Amino acid sequence: MDISLIYTELQKEGFRLTRSRRAVIEAMARAESCMRPEDVLLRAQESCPSLGLVTVYRTLRLLSELGHVRRVHFDNGCHGYAPSALTHGHHIICRNCQQVIEFPGSEAIGALIAQVEGQTGFAVEDHFLELMGLCPACRDS
Repeated sequence: MDISLIYTELQKEGFRLTRSRRAVIEAMARAESCMRPEDVLLRAQESCPSLGLVTVYRTLRLLSELGHVRRVHFDNGCHGYAPSALTHGHHIICRNCQQVIEFPGSEAIGALIAQVEGQTGFAVEDHFLELMGLCPACRDS
């Protein structure tokens, strides 16, 4: 994640760069993988002790809408957020260690989307793809 790019985009869109918002952005920029909102809160509170969980959720939602993080769903019904480096990317998630790897999206999914639209009558406007399995380290252990 390019923090300066995010700051510039937020200012351009009319969002204030509050201390709390900066702390969440910096915490996500340091993330090596997926983080639950509670984990983001703990990391961001190192630089902004007064930060609350509601602000974390709001900032993560904003960063998601702008494409800088992606929401990742886990088997247990919980979710987290992973930094997003790709304009159109998807995730593969390890069921065991929760490692998240982003991979490029592909328009090859277009045929499937067209089939689903034909079967359901929906007009698909967006999609996300998450694959789950075991990473090499967990598979070998």
